[in-house]
Order: sequence, then structure tokens, then C-alpha cells
Amino acid sequence: MGPVYLRQEKIAGIVRDHLQALVAEGLCSLDAYVVMPNHVHVLWTPHIRLSQLMHRTKGATARWANKLPGRVGAPFWQEEYFDRLVRSAAEFEQIRHYIEWNPVKAGLVAHPWEFPWSSACGRESGPEDPRGVNSALR
Repeated sequence: MGPVYLRQEKIAGIVRDHLQALVAEGLCSLDAYVVMPNHVHVLWTPHIRLSQLMHRTKGATARWANKLPGRVGAPFWQEEYFDRLVRSAAEFEQIRHYIEWNPVKAGLVAHPWEFPWSSACGRESGPEDPRGVNSALR
């Protein structure tokens, strides 16, 4: 439902690259992510306030993503986001699995490691760190 701007490879790449840049800047650990055609799921451990991390993520990616299709003055992301504190290793693994298998459930690929806009791309298993925070950008 809604716009599917993230289906465009360049826009999906902007989001993926920005998430990885946040890690390089030391602002978070990126435990799992997927850039779906109309939303993004992220499991990360923030090293700054979550609201600051979300602002940096949404602001930067919206500016670049809106330039590609020539959108001016239009919001790219919804104002709100959904977050959840992960409290155990089992919950962490469940959320990571949900995120990385989202493209399979949506019928985009047969296996999570086939989806290029996901932390599962190129591998079949991932880290198990119970400290992550799950955020969904829309």
C-alpha cells in the first residue's frame, strides 16, 4: 500500500548506504535491515538517542530520495515510526528473522539472501545480539 519509491534501485541503495554510513560514524550498530518497496525495517543498537538517529536517517534519505524522481516539497517518510525495545536473545532472533524473511513473505524472492536490499543478502545466518532496537520506517 502507498507509494513504492523504495522499489527504485537507486532510492533503495540510498537508504541501505545511509544505514551503513550511520554505523561507520559510530552512531549505531546495524543488526538487521530490509528495504521493502514501501517501508523499511531496521534492527539496530543506537549509540545516540533513538529520536536523533531516526531524524538523521529520515532527513538525509528523504532529501536524496526526493531528488531522484523530482519530488519537491513532498514528504518522503511518514512522520511517525514504530519502535520496540528488544529484551532477550530469543526476541532479537525472532525480530531479525522477521525482518530478513520479509521479502520472502511478500513474494519478492524465494530466499532472504537473494534480496539485495537486506542484511541477509549474501548470507544465510546473522548475528545474535539481544541489545537491538527494532524500528520500522514508513
